[in-house]
Amino acid sequence: MKRKKLLAGLGLTLIILVITYLFVGNPSIELFQEEMTVSSDTIPEEYLPPPVPRIYGIAIDSFNIEESRIPRNQSLGSILARYGLSPLQIDIIAKKSMDVFDPRKIRAGNTYKAFTTKDTLHRLSYFVYEHTPVEYVLFDLTADTGRVSIHEKEVISQRKKATGTISTSLWNSMVENGINPVVAIELSEIYAWSIDFFGLQKGDSFAVVYDEIYVDTLSVGLGKIQSAIFTHANENFYAIPFVQDSTESFFDLEGNSLRKAFLKAPLRFSRISSRYSNSRLHPVLKIRRPHRGVDYAAPTGTPVLAVGDGKVISKGWNGGAGRMVKIRHNSVYTTAYLHLSRYGKGVATGKYVKQGDVIGYVGSSGLSTGPHLDFRFYRNGHAVDPLKVEAPPVEPVHAENKIRYDSTRIKWLAELSELHPHAKWMYAQHSDSVSIKLITEKSTTSTGSAAASSGFLP
Repeated sequence: MKRKKLLAGLGLTLIILVITYLFVGNPSIELFQEEMTVSSDTIPEEYLPPPVPRIYGIAIDSFNIEESRIPRNQSLGSILARYGLSPLQIDIIAKKSMDVFDPRKIRAGNTYKAFTTKDTLHRLSYFVYEHTPVEYVLFDLTADTGRVSIHEKEVISQRKKATGTISTSLWNSMVENGINPVVAIELSEIYAWSIDFFGLQKGDSFAVVYDEIYVDTLSVGLGKIQSAIFTHANENFYAIPFVQDSTESFFDLEGNSLRKAFLKAPLRFSRISSRYSNSRLHPVLKIRRPHRGVDYAAPTGTPVLAVGDGKVISKGWNGGAGRMVKIRHNSVYTTAYLHLSRYGKGVATGKYVKQGDVIGYVGSSGLSTGPHLDFRFYRNGHAVDPLKVEAPPVEPVHAENKIRYDSTRIKWLAELSELHPHAKWMYAQHSDSVSIKLITEKSTTSTGSAAASSGFLP
């Protein structure tokens, strides 16, 4: 009997030793256990529960959501009161929000969303006010004292390419081709010194690479124009972006700046109603006499821009010219802006203005039959046709930046070549020679050269 008990005890001890070895002392078993543990935590995606939909970081399956717009003459307090908040609660929220967002600045027409509980009480838990397409204010009413915070939605920049042909106007061409019309404004800014957009011809065309900004799949504006080609009167105008002296500007294919000493026109998107003439029938006086300017018909209040940097030498009423501003740009050129309805902020005799500054607004003051701007250009004190003034360009690409500019130019020609036949031809003509030039430059330039150390090589 004792012998049987002894054998049973030895057998049990042996079993324990085997188990200990297998599951504790054997490294391979440990590794297997570890692998099994990791493997068991990796669940195939199709077996995972679907993610909870959220907006503004709030789980939408827990609430009823009401979307509306801020009514006119309504305060935040009056809107919150409709959802059952007491005057005391509204007062607490208003005080808390003052350090984050002034509730008096809510704008009529802007969107808001109210998140109410799904029970019978329909308590307001969250209130979201969209202050801008990107920025929103979150009122968290789940806490006893409430919390107010400002957040921004995710902004996505999308690269786009577009082409169009002018049939009536640049703006209409954008609309006809499904392009954001703001691109027309941006192109008119870039080419303001090179192309007279009031003189576009049927058949003129363009190709442009640009970024458009989206929030919640909704376009909220343009990022920037990346590059463009505009064909006007059978001449091709390129816009190649390049950073020089820490400033990005647009240049043509030869490296000349598109920015000139003077804008082509002092206002945008109007029409020429009367040109420079030595004998014009005056619309009011009904007599023939010289017209020493160009009339741009535009609605009253259209901003009038200074075509170049200069000093205001005259501002005030000038008889038949009505309200007028006169600017001396240098010892040679002076410009005048007639029939204004009012003057730009800060414009005064003796003050200096920069190119593009608003110096006044279109009107019909003086001898005038309707709102328009009479724009006049003087060279050495003598009136000249503003449409025939050839303005000198600003600094071109510097010699030491030429190699880097060639690389940039070819990059954007490659992009534009997909959109425009002339760009395709130019890219085919120049891409190989520039590549060889770049390779040669790299091989003959030492590592410590001034060009390489300055970052001029691509």
